[in-house]
Amino acid sequence: MPNANGFAGLRVLSLESRRSKEIAQLISNNGGRPMVAPSTREVPSGPNAEELFFAEKLLRGEFGAVIFLTGVGTRHLAQAIETVCPREQFVAALSRLKVVARGPKPVAVLREFGVPIALTVPEPNTWREILKALDDHRADVPLASTAVAVQEYGIPSPDLYAGLTERGARVFPVPVYKWQPPEDTGPLREAIAALSRGEIDVAIFTSSVQVHHLFQFAAEMKMQQEMLRGLHRAVVASIGPTTSETLREHGVQVDLEASHPKMGFLVKEAAEKSGELSQRKRAG
Repeated sequence: MPNANGFAGLRVLSLESRRSKEIAQLISNNGGRPMVAPSTREVPSGPNAEELFFAEKLLRGEFGAVIFLTGVGTRHLAQAIETVCPREQFVAALSRLKVVARGPKPVAVLREFGVPIALTVPEPNTWREILKALDDHRADVPLASTAVAVQEYGIPSPDLYAGLTERGARVFPVPVYKWQPPEDTGPLREAIAALSRGEIDVAIFTSSVQVHHLFQFAAEMKMQQEMLRGLHRAVVASIGPTTSETLREHGVQVDLEASHPKMGFLVKEAAEKSGELSQRKRAG
């Protein structure tokens, strides 16, 4: 049942792309007036040289472990290398080494493929949790002098690579797809203008790349400072630590972080707390 209170009519901005209709409905159900401006699109980058190199080393048994960071990326990687590595051979090769999955989405795809999973990383699934899980299970997934492939998800993860290297691993990043701005940038530009005019009460961020693209386009429009003032005025809600860190790097205060890194939790908790947070920010 829709929540009649919640946002209480506040104007709520989301930059979600793939699940834009779903988040708009969630905002409406929680009493908000949604403005959804898709900010990203996934562009498969393969089959690229890194994927083919990964397939070659995988089939020769040269990796000791593979870390899968996203469900979409896991599926893309399997599809990208199918020309040189049939699915059955890919699954058989993975089954001979230690497979680490960052959260439920890559777990679901790997189970669908029939790949045994040595280690599942718990929430909130940042590079810190990956390294801690590996430290806690070092006997199950040894890293010293081990070649470790990491399926990237649009942007590199230098902190993760540095942590793996410090633990003795030889890291092989495998870029699978990259994030690009949407083909239609009109809604994103209008969102920047709305923020700059102070028309947004709550801004919800579900990924770091949304932040990067928002500031990229604001800079192109020469509205970065005006937009930043709009974000300072609004309640800013983040889906998890990685996104929060990116927001802070851009000078944005995070007012609320979801208790679980899931869209439903984020919208519900933002709805419950936005009234109080909004009043406090305006009073301040």
